Amino acid sequence: MKTKLKLLVPAALALTLSLSALSSMAATRADLLGETVPATAADRTITIAPDTSYVNVQGGQIVKFDVGGKTFAWDFDGPVESFDLNRVTPQGLLDHTVTAYVSPNPLYEGN
Repeated sequence: MKTKLKLLVPAALALTLSLSALSSMAATRADLLGETVPATAADRTITIAPDTSYVNVQGGQIVKFDVGGKTFAWDFDGPVESFDLNRVTPQGLLDHTVTAYVSPNPLYEGN
């Protein structure tokens, strides 16, 4: 009986830790990433080339992205620090992963 218990405790602990790690890696809801906006509302334009692996933007910023002559604009008004831009681009626009790193909005920074 003690042998079974000795095997059961580590297995239960491993399962608990695995579930905890899985929940912390759960995908962020798309509505927390910001929202699509008309390109005319953009504060700046970023061109994404085939070798672009990341972009740096600021919270609250509206950015128009140019991918091979096709554009879309995104309002970075969500609370996330980074995410895969493919999650919010029009279907098929990006053919590689581009991570958006979002710095905090300076309007909400403490002095």
